[in-house]
Amino acid sequence: MLTDYVKQVSLEDFGWEFQHQASFNKRLRTTGGRFFPSDGHLDFNPKHLEVYGESLFRQIVRHELCHYHLYFQGKGYRHQDPDFKALLAKVNGCRFAPRLQEFSHTYQYQCQTCYQVYARRRRINLKKYVCGKCQGPLMLVKKGNQS
Repeated sequence: MLTDYVKQVSLEDFGWEFQHQASFNKRLRTTGGRFFPSDGHLDFNPKHLEVYGESLFRQIVRHELCHYHLYFQGKGYRHQDPDFKALLAKVNGCRFAPRLQEFSHTYQYQCQTCYQVYARRRRINLKKYVCGKCQGPLMLVKKGNQS
């Protein structure tokens, strides 16, 4: 289904065929998509479609198709290449995918002696670790959630 959508975008916006596979990759965190020159397939972050909708996702697809088509035409397909910048502007693709929600610090610890606060994503062993400032004992202050 995603491959069919990418083929449609390729024909409508570029006038060239997309002949490989496209898939969603849930492990992508900081990018909207990736192009793999080794076998020509494209990966996309499904969160961008969920959060920002089809309009922005289409711009991300255009961005990855710029890499794809320029690579197979033997032109400059990297972000800094003039061929890439020109084609991206021509098809109105997005230069950078917008950031998804940031990961908040889940655990907050505080030194019982000097009151220094530490924010951590993972739990720490309070019997093993002490304050880096005064070597005092730490205590768990807040156990939050991801935002």
